[in-house]
Amino acid sequence: MKLASFNVENLFMRARALNGAGFSDEGRTILKAQADINAILGKDTYTSADKTRIVELLDTLGLKKSDESKFAILRQNRGHLVKRPQSGPIEIVANGRNDWIGWVDLTLEQVNEEATRNTARVMKEVNADVLGVVEAESRPALVRFCKDVMPAVAAAPYDHIMLIDGNDDRGIDVGLMTRKKFDIVSIASHVDDEDDDGPIYSRDCAQFEIRTAAGNSLVVLANHFKSKGFGTPATSNAKRKRQAARTATIYRQLRQDHDFIAIIGDFNDTPDSDPLSPLFNQTGLKDISELNGFQDGGRPGTFKNGTASNKIDYILLSPALFAKATAGGIFRMGVWGGTKGTLFPHFPEITREVEAASDHAAIWAELDI
Repeated sequence: MKLASFNVENLFMRARALNGAGFSDEGRTILKAQADINAILGKDTYTSADKTRIVELLDTLGLKKSDESKFAILRQNRGHLVKRPQSGPIEIVANGRNDWIGWVDLTLEQVNEEATRNTARVMKEVNADVLGVVEAESRPALVRFCKDVMPAVAAAPYDHIMLIDGNDDRGIDVGLMTRKKFDIVSIASHVDDEDDDGPIYSRDCAQFEIRTAAGNSLVVLANHFKSKGFGTPATSNAKRKRQAARTATIYRQLRQDHDFIAIIGDFNDTPDSDPLSPLFNQTGLKDISELNGFQDGGRPGTFKNGTASNKIDYILLSPALFAKATAGGIFRMGVWGGTKGTLFPHFPEITREVEAASDHAAIWAELDI
């Protein structure tokens, strides 16, 4: 059987602040402002300092004059947060959460249509029996993608599709798609896992048990760890290390009952990093890239240009499962390499960077189970 992981960077709709080559500084500012304002809006009581900060964040988000802007939407579902007089400054009229119901959403826009088809082309060429997907917006989106887009590029749709909404409100969740005879027999979510610092997972550590065509049990933990996109490096690193440590604990617990376990997804850091050390140094897990004959085309990374510093997508295998690995590799044909897209071959249908399937290459493993 073939197991793969692919960060699809959404299929149909994506937050506008996340779009654009390289994920801009402006985008990072918008994402942080949206997270900060929603944290304040959830308070029982808004202090004078809170109200001042709310106004500042509304300005950053372009929401001082209207409930909608290029990047964000202020949802005032019941009651009102703000008053915007024709003359005079904006005023925060709610004194706390009990005075109104609402929040700030990010504005969505359609993903490039050709990029969506190229995402399907990647899945067709990788041809995994079990495919972990990262940054998929919803299960209905995955179902619609399989039903409508995959056949358009002569790809066979997946038969079993599962995704549970995680902790990120931007529609970047983790899910799993499998072929016939690879049934998803159970699923567990870890969105509520907490430690002394609060919720652990930015999205989820989705736990799937699959019955393979040969009748074996395979447990897959699909992850998308905290990015380096915004927030201080120290804060981001600490969050990723908490996520790696908790995932390692879940893995050790599963080992008591299961031999074949895979931890897959976008970990947003390199194998030698301190944040990922609980997974790489304390579990005995084996990276599929360690397999003799692993096909990386001379580029060990999975993100953008594929340098070693961009090795952030993984398939980690329990020792018993690694012993069953027969092949593995990185599939880059959906990625635009370098400024002009000339670093490595890509699909001929990709004529511009915006048409790339993703900034991430897919990673795969052949397993004799």
